[in-house]
Amino acid sequence: MQDIRFEQATSFKQKPQDESKMGFGKLFTDYMFEMDYSVEKGWHDPRVVPYHNFSMDPATSVLHYGQEIFEGMKCYRRKDGGLQLFRPRDNFKRMNRSAERMAIPQFDEDVAMAGLEKLLEVEKDWVPHTQGATLYIRPTIIAMDAMLGVHAAHTYKFYIILSPSGAYYAGGLAPVDIYVEDKYVRAVRGGIGFAKTGGNYAASILAGMNAKHIGYAQVLWLDGVHQRYIEEVGAMNMMFVYEDRRIVTPVLNGSILPGITRDSVLKLGKHLGYETEEARMDIHDVIADIKAGRVTEAFGTGTAAVVSPVNKIRFQGEEIGIGDGGIGHITQQLYDVLTGIQFGKTEDPMGWVVHLK
Repeated sequence: MQDIRFEQATSFKQKPQDESKMGFGKLFTDYMFEMDYSVEKGWHDPRVVPYHNFSMDPATSVLHYGQEIFEGMKCYRRKDGGLQLFRPRDNFKRMNRSAERMAIPQFDEDVAMAGLEKLLEVEKDWVPHTQGATLYIRPTIIAMDAMLGVHAAHTYKFYIILSPSGAYYAGGLAPVDIYVEDKYVRAVRGGIGFAKTGGNYAASILAGMNAKHIGYAQVLWLDGVHQRYIEEVGAMNMMFVYEDRRIVTPVLNGSILPGITRDSVLKLGKHLGYETEEARMDIHDVIADIKAGRVTEAFGTGTAAVVSPVNKIRFQGEEIGIGDGGIGHITQQLYDVLTGIQFGKTEDPMGWVVHLK
């Protein structure tokens, strides 16, 4: 495996004095990880270097054709001060699956993991100490050819940046209202919906903006062919609890992102004694089940929020409440146990946690 080169910074940023005001994705640490790709050398020169801007030709292909991918994960500080990651290798495996779909060369996951660990070793003091706050990790690959033309690039840059971020639910776990989008579509089977690439998020921005204008926090997307089968909500996977015992989520079909938190919730739910199911979910059937009281809870899952409870759904002009409008006990339990594992407060029965030096 390639050695990770280190370049010393000559100046340093001031770390946050009030961690409750960090927000998300606004602050960045002193160092970053980088490596480059060329046809001649493959992936080469892995290094931890001072955080810096990129110099890019206006014709750089990522700016025109969107050939890029990214990931999102977190570093957690335990009560004893130690640091840990949650399923980081699964993120790098998914990143390589995204790379394959976007015609980006596969990278060595061991090198990426070693680079991340070296970066976090250097930046350990940036990991927040406040309850619920984390160091967000953003690995990214971008196409770097300075030429126009729709084809796979010959040069790429892989980099990882770190951002200390405040607790997602600073005031406690709070339910949200969601709007079912039946005009626009985000992705179709056979497209790039399962890949974590910027185009998927760009396609969601208009609908998300429109939903916020009428008071809804997130958009629930339907399939791109029939516009009746539930797919994702915002940047999260969607879960429904039936009769306080069965957790059901839309089956992966090629247009849904295979979330690490989604997979964790399904496995953890089964471990806790609940039934779990992946199914093709017709929005009309789900609405009928909510009205009949068969759906007792609903929530989204994702890296940022972990679990985001849903208390209302608006579909075709009608607003439908879920359960008693509060946070369901299964939703709360999954959130508590999963975040407990991530922060080292709860036993990790699945072997998901990676302890850092």
